[in-house]
Amino acid sequence: MSKAVFLDRDGTLNAAVIRDERPYPPATPGELELIDGVADACAELTGAGFKLVCITNQPDIARGTQERATVDAINARLLELLALDEIVVCPHDDADDCPCRKPRPGMILDSAERLGIDLARSVTVGDRWRDVDAGHGAGTRTVFIDRGYAEQQPAAQPDLTVSDLKESIPWILASTL
Repeated sequence: MSKAVFLDRDGTLNAAVIRDERPYPPATPGELELIDGVADACAELTGAGFKLVCITNQPDIARGTQERATVDAINARLLELLALDEIVVCPHDDADDCPCRKPRPGMILDSAERLGIDLARSVTVGDRWRDVDAGHGAGTRTVFIDRGYAEQQPAAQPDLTVSDLKESIPWILASTL
């Protein structure tokens, strides 16, 4: 079985749009901007034998403020820029009570089954409490990218807290042998 790094999208791989100290996704593929060091970090992880899976909540689809086609176009652009194995999207909002919406681990569990991933040797990385809690729920190690958002902190203690993805690479490589 393979090992993987499950990566949140907005605020982890690409720059989130910040309004009122809260992160939001880019509105168009043209607004997509990779965070410095992300491409190198992904290449290093791929070179070390990790599958890379982006797991992203996109509730604006359910809210009617973003078209699914636009989200798909943003994800297609991200796949062009990074060596990701797949991008998994939850288009639901909290009221939908969906098992795939983070903090629930559904996207991670489904992807692990589909791609033959050993969750005990894998890591979930994200910039929000939902990412860390989903990783814990799936049985992965977790990395919290603390961007200082004005929102709740992870309920589960992350295994590592960093300021960006690149900073987490040595720990990920050492802790998943």
